[in-house]
Amino acid sequence: MHEAPPTPSGPPTAPAEPLEHGLKQRHLTMLGLGGVIGAGLFVGSGAGIAVAGPAIVVSYLIAGALAMLVMRMLGEMSAAMPASGSFSVHAERALGRWAGFSVGWLYWFLLVVVLAVEATAAAQIAHGWVSAVEPWAWVLLFMVVFTAANLAAVKNFGEFEFWFASLKVGAIVVFLGLGVLAVFGWLPDTDPVGMTNLTGQGGFLPNGWAGVVSGVLTVVFAFGGLEVVTIAAAETDDPARAVGRAVRSAVVRILFFYVGSMLVIVTVLPWTAQQAGLSPYVKVLDSIGVPSAGQIMNIVVFVALLSALNANLYGSSRMVFSLAERGEAPRGLLKVSGGSPGKAGGVPRRAVLASVAFGFGSVLLNLLWPDTVFLYMLNSVGAVLLFVWALIAASQLRLRARLEREAPGALALRMWWFPYLTWLTLAGLLGVLVLMLTDADARPQVLWSAGATALVLLVAVGRQWRERKGSALTGR
Repeated sequence: MHEAPPTPSGPPTAPAEPLEHGLKQRHLTMLGLGGVIGAGLFVGSGAGIAVAGPAIVVSYLIAGALAMLVMRMLGEMSAAMPASGSFSVHAERALGRWAGFSVGWLYWFLLVVVLAVEATAAAQIAHGWVSAVEPWAWVLLFMVVFTAANLAAVKNFGEFEFWFASLKVGAIVVFLGLGVLAVFGWLPDTDPVGMTNLTGQGGFLPNGWAGVVSGVLTVVFAFGGLEVVTIAAAETDDPARAVGRAVRSAVVRILFFYVGSMLVIVTVLPWTAQQAGLSPYVKVLDSIGVPSAGQIMNIVVFVALLSALNANLYGSSRMVFSLAERGEAPRGLLKVSGGSPGKAGGVPRRAVLASVAFGFGSVLLNLLWPDTVFLYMLNSVGAVLLFVWALIAASQLRLRARLEREAPGALALRMWWFPYLTWLTLAGLLGVLVLMLTDADARPQVLWSAGATALVLLVAVGRQWRERKGSALTGR
């Protein structure tokens, strides 16, 4: 039996009805594997190859190592103190209410803005298949379907994500298998490729280490989404055990899929054949004679976008529910659906509707003003993921020491080489932010995201000051 983990200090939190424990271990495991595999890998990786060459493999190793370390820290805290607000709750316990408020609202804003990008991109693919249906109608259909799925029961979200993730993972496994066969010339009408493409066209480091660094800036955000695993773990029957198993299996396998895919791509084809905006997976499949490779990858990317949309809607609703539970969002969002015979309850429907309402608004902005209003919104969340990861690391530094003193039995999953790797991770995240500031394309994202973060921090500090002033006036 674990000892009770440390509890947050501060004013009493609002009582909340319990969420449904409808997710199974298979849902969580596949969410961990597939939740992070999205269009950023299948399409966006082409931009990374274009700047780093074959050394994109090193870029993915560096970015993946950062993500793996952050997930290990988050897994440690979530296994000891599972909560639907995950790192927002941990930040509040470690650093204070201002930190929990700030990271929770920033992450919620990130999810509902990115949701618009995913819905719009999926609609463009669907419009290409059925041109009679306008993109806005496809967006509406997707939003309605996934809102209904998230309103019904958490197991619906789990089932959607399980099958979506299974398709994505299966596609990568097949791709890796075909790639290896092509490298050795074991496919019909193919000759062995060998290592020629890794060493030719300027060598393994055609643009030097500067290219590797540029590659890291391009691909690091592709690992965003792993955090949803720790949010979802709170809705399993055994959160501590479930999150530990999901984190252990996810990070290593995702590194294998990402790095393995890049290694196959730059081995089968010269890196100069890739270009930003075009899927390197399609180019490889075309080169080895897979029929209709473009349409096959279109289907995979379409599923990846819908999967991300579904996961973001789920994650945003649970985050805002957790904020309401701690008095950091309107209390009305605490209402959950009631159960009945044959029907599951415990779904925070108002939190789902609040998140999807803002998501609908973001989609409209993306459709009406993609190059002005929505671009500013997108830039304002461009670097938020790095801020969230930095707060996770800072929270783990504080909570690990407190847990070792007060509840060592709760540390079922431990961060490696604590505290040295935690400090190294913080330094790495700071390094990425500094490098983004020196990059003309990435600089607006850092500056706008810093502005959004400063605004949320100002609101958090203002709320805390008003509460203290009110308590002093009433003598409490």
